[in-house]
Amino acid sequence: MPVRLIVAVTDGEWFDQLRQRPGISEVNFWSPSDTGFRALQSGEFFLFKLHSPNNFIVGDGVFLHANSMPCSLAWEAFKENNGASSLSQMRARIARYRRIAPDGRDDFTIGCRILTQPFFLDRSQWIRIPASFALTTVTFKAYSTDNPEGRSLWEFANKSLSRATDLSLLGKEMPELEDVPQARYGEPALVRPRLGQGAFRILVTDNYGRRCAISRERTLPALDAAHIRPFADGGSHLVSNGILFRRDIHSLFDLGYVTISPDFKFEVSKRIREEYENGRDYYSLHGKAVAVPDDPSRRPDQSALIWHNENRFKG
Repeated sequence: MPVRLIVAVTDGEWFDQLRQRPGISEVNFWSPSDTGFRALQSGEFFLFKLHSPNNFIVGDGVFLHANSMPCSLAWEAFKENNGASSLSQMRARIARYRRIAPDGRDDFTIGCRILTQPFFLDRSQWIRIPASFALTTVTFKAYSTDNPEGRSLWEFANKSLSRATDLSLLGKEMPELEDVPQARYGEPALVRPRLGQGAFRILVTDNYGRRCAISRERTLPALDAAHIRPFADGGSHLVSNGILFRRDIHSLFDLGYVTISPDFKFEVSKRIREEYENGRDYYSLHGKAVAVPDDPSRRPDQSALIWHNENRFKG
């Protein structure tokens, strides 16, 4: 089966800031407005090039997920991995692309493409874009591994993913793609993305339809993606280890004052009343069925729920 990949035009400031942050595991390749990105599926390669006249591929990543969200929440999820040093700088850059005067109160809705395992090439390793890439392209061009250019791009992305930085550039200042020795990785296949904290938050938020699984609150800034089993205690960033809560419920969950039973019922500890002489709003939710995704593979992991009941819940 052929695999798709794209070469996207990137903001030079985004690239310059991120390549100075070695070891990052995820980035947000954002656009100043929501474009409804559907060109890739999770596990396909997302390569990026600079604006003309710097017509070179300068890095890549494994595509995970695309959505739209307020820039403040994108900043909260990814911080400097948005390719900006601050939220105000990010807002200013969005305003510049939208050709409007910046206003610190604006919370622009932007398009987000989440990439994992990003790789940023040193200048001596930049690769000239394929001959078919039109210099008038302003967003991206799609390729497929069932044609020679697409196959070469896929091989190059696989090589960079393995962090093999010695590309044997044959003494050329800026090599052509076909001059980069290929490792011949066999039949093209999807890559399993490695989720980081930011990607976890975004995927869990979308997995629950942007509504609290308990209260059904849908004010996005009031919601948090919670780990059922904390990462520090052996949990993962997998969607099945996450659930979307209103922020106050998230705090109580982390502290063990509430939990979710293995049959997806919300339970509230008697300790809230004993310790705080309060909790009426939470007790009214006791025994309520949790709203979980229809897809069983995206529902809370049973073993993680049992762990939380046995190791966090105060009973």
